[in-house]
Amino acid sequence: MSVIDAFLDALWLEQGASDHTLSAYRRDLTAWQTHLESHGEALLAPPPERLSEWLASRREEGYQLRSNARLLSTLRSFYRWGRLNNQVMSDPLTDIKLPRIIPGLPNTLEEDEVERLLMAPDTETPLGVRDRAMLELLYACGLRVSELVGLTGDAVNLRQNVVRVRGKGDKDRLVPMGEEAADWIAHYMETARLALMSDPTRPALFPGRGDKAMTRQTFWHRIKVHAITAGITRPLSPHTLRHAFATHLLNHGANLRVVQLLLGHSDLSTTQIYTHVAQARLESLHAEHHPRG
Repeated sequence: MSVIDAFLDALWLEQGASDHTLSAYRRDLTAWQTHLESHGEALLAPPPERLSEWLASRREEGYQLRSNARLLSTLRSFYRWGRLNNQVMSDPLTDIKLPRIIPGLPNTLEEDEVERLLMAPDTETPLGVRDRAMLELLYACGLRVSELVGLTGDAVNLRQNVVRVRGKGDKDRLVPMGEEAADWIAHYMETARLALMSDPTRPALFPGRGDKAMTRQTFWHRIKVHAITAGITRPLSPHTLRHAFATHLLNHGANLRVVQLLLGHSDLSTTQIYTHVAQARLESLHAEHHPRG
């Protein structure tokens, strides 16, 4: 087993890191190892100046500050693990500071745009009913797209109008879905799901091909199709509805910690970006409508 594999196994075992996170770490570490080997150097004993040189060359090649910051975070975790497990004698990142990243405001939608998007699918067809139910649930619960397509039929409780969501690190949370989303889910399960699946006993709530769970890529395509129907021209992804969910809750007076729990954020600071979005919206409305704006 390579030292990179050992590190990734440790991340999975100790922190419950997702496949997506592990893939990103592997990509960063492999790129760093390849760069070192091109200079005849080893991953576990890089010269102190090599990383600074590489970061400078990456900037010249057009890599953004955020990309280099993520790379540094990966390497810092790797060499910290290496020290603790006697894989390296010293940490080559000791004197290198992570660049300060100012988070950008996430793309979101106005409430009327969300309404148009939700009404875009043709609900006279089973596919349209499925898509309407998915969009309603995505917005009502603020789900990540991976959480949405990964739902199973038994995750939905229509008596209490809640959905059990498996988030990052395989942590479960219960999220209320509201009456509108619950009605569409019930309608979908009673009609369209049976029409779309050859074996409705299969676990996937929202099937793609072969009764298997729909892929993230397929839903991404579906939401773009419906955005065109709804006349929405701004950049849009499934995550945009998650942003809209959080922003609209805060606009209507929701407590930040409640939003944190609903989104499944482990750190409140991650949720705080939405307070900036809400503030930016208020300032925009003031400037547009106040006589002295």
